[in-house]
Amino acid sequence: MQTSPAMTWSPPPLPANRSRPDNHQPRHRPSDPCLTAFPFPTSASSSRSPLAGPRSPQTPPPAPSTLRRAMMAGRTPHYHSHNSNGQRFRRLIPCVLFVVFAVHAVSFALYLLLQSHHPSPRPAEPEDRVHEEEEQSSSQKPWPRLPSFLPWAAHPAPPAHSCEAYFGNSFSRFVDVLRPEGRGGGWFRCHHSETLGSSICEGARVRLDPALIAMSRGGEPIGQVMGRAEGEELPRYEPGALEVEGVAAGRTGPLVEPGFLDTYVPTNGIGTHTMRALLNSARVVPPGELHCSQWIEEPTLLVTRFEYANLFHTITDWYSAYVSSRVTNLPKRPNVVFVDGHCKAPLEQTWEALFSNVTYVKNFAGPVCFRHAVLSPLGYETALFKGLSESFSCEGASAQSLREKPDHQKTARLSEFGEMIVASFGLLGDGVVSSKRSNGLNILFVRREDYLAHPRHSGKVESRLSNEQEVFEAVESWAKGLECNVNVVNGLFAHMNMTEQLRAILEASVVIGAHGAGLTHLVSATPDTKVLEIISSMYRRPHFALISRWKALEYHAINLPGSHARIADVISELANILKDLGC
Repeated sequence: MQTSPAMTWSPPPLPANRSRPDNHQPRHRPSDPCLTAFPFPTSASSSRSPLAGPRSPQTPPPAPSTLRRAMMAGRTPHYHSHNSNGQRFRRLIPCVLFVVFAVHAVSFALYLLLQSHHPSPRPAEPEDRVHEEEEQSSSQKPWPRLPSFLPWAAHPAPPAHSCEAYFGNSFSRFVDVLRPEGRGGGWFRCHHSETLGSSICEGARVRLDPALIAMSRGGEPIGQVMGRAEGEELPRYEPGALEVEGVAAGRTGPLVEPGFLDTYVPTNGIGTHTMRALLNSARVVPPGELHCSQWIEEPTLLVTRFEYANLFHTITDWYSAYVSSRVTNLPKRPNVVFVDGHCKAPLEQTWEALFSNVTYVKNFAGPVCFRHAVLSPLGYETALFKGLSESFSCEGASAQSLREKPDHQKTARLSEFGEMIVASFGLLGDGVVSSKRSNGLNILFVRREDYLAHPRHSGKVESRLSNEQEVFEAVESWAKGLECNVNVVNGLFAHMNMTEQLRAILEASVVIGAHGAGLTHLVSATPDTKVLEIISSMYRRPHFALISRWKALEYHAINLPGSHARIADVISELANILKDLGC
């Protein structure tokens, strides 16, 4: 590098007693004016730029006193002075530009070097995008650890119309309705079950507009809406009630065609198939056209209920929502939005316990958008309901036995779901089951009571055991005379909260009762529970015999010629059951 004539650097004079080696050449500063305006540090302990080159150990820097005297005199030591401050300022401008350019050049080089060691991430699949959003949320409840839990992604899928397929592990046909285009775009797909003839559908960037859903508001106290017609509580959708953003969509159009609905969401004999109607209203809109008053970041189930106050029918809705959550592999318990206008009922407490948050769609002030929405099938499309009209071979078994020896004609799914209900009320690990027989054997007599079920209900429950009170008192008196300790529990479920009902079921060694919805609690009973159902001639239905079979519970029945039970027959049957229990 040549030296500027105006900036020749001369080495400092040697002390008088030292001589310069013959091979030593004067060390030159670079001629760049920036290095003149901003001299490198000269202290031996100061940091030096690697661009300055090595300093000769035999060439000492100027003495500090020399520097101070030179600076006080307004000049740089060993440099020719300039008469014009303007010339010095003009030389300073390119120096500043050089430094800025050098810093950016070095930063860019380091960036390229680091990037070469980190390959670009793969494009995200729909599940990746959804789960990234879900992992950011800590407001949703985690799934509890369930002893009977088995994976929901069987490979290969269970055979069609097998026991396992009926209980929901058969939504194995994936139908991409709207494919994702790039990161952050909307998508929509359905999981279809040939066995159940229904689909679980899910999508990202989904909008629901309450203004385009004709129905009552929902969630009101029942006393305020007495006499309201059922038709007012069920949704009727206008076009565009449901919208999904599609990156490739050039214009607004239907999400699905009628042929799709016939194949994947058939009516199955259901007069008002609300999920089919919702999909029929759905539209795809281009980016920027999804106008929302509120975004729900967490995964959310869209649920429509029909018979929301009856325990049996409500449990079919709970089970469908649970299966939908598992099939779509949600990492935490989702929110629930009721897309119906039913009034508030006591069983809503269990919805709130099972899932993270529960609300009604009409509670939203305007169009609401979901990062991830899941459309849950109707409860009528579950094995619990289809078993009443369709014949299929299915036996309950323990999850442990199925882990060791898989069998598609056996199931532990109903036991898994029962544990889910129990765990949601904090009763799974609190010692209820382990201390079940510590205070004797409990006979839980499930009673039928009057209660106000819905706005069109009189509050009177039809008796299916005309002498129920007489039978209860006789059983209670008989149990007191036994040598072993037997407690008869009066199961007045209409006057008990859900925690009390579940605790009574878990502590029962024997459950007895006339055919009625209260016996649906058998889904939460422990495996050693015995069942005695008293069935009148007018209600010979298999609901609770099937639940007992699917739970592997020991089931007994007394079939009456009418609705009046003989006390001796009931006592005799109970005595045989208790004998097997060692009493």
